[in-house]
Amino acid sequence: MPAPALLSATLALGLEQLVQWRYGTASALGLLLFTVGHRAKSPAVSSVGAILLAVLLTGPAI
Repeated sequence: MPAPALLSATLALGLEQLVQWRYGTASALGLLLFTVGHRAKSPAVSSVGAILLAVLLTGPAI
């Protein structure tokens, strides 16, 4: 496996674990929806993921 692909996969898994540890399972689902929507070029799915992440991140501030 080439080094850039291995590094990218490691960073993606690390980010996912950090988000899940910090904000719970719902944020991991939001990140997954956002990523899948972006890769599938589906604005609706990526928007749902982005809104879910935004609500979770701004929840304590409101």
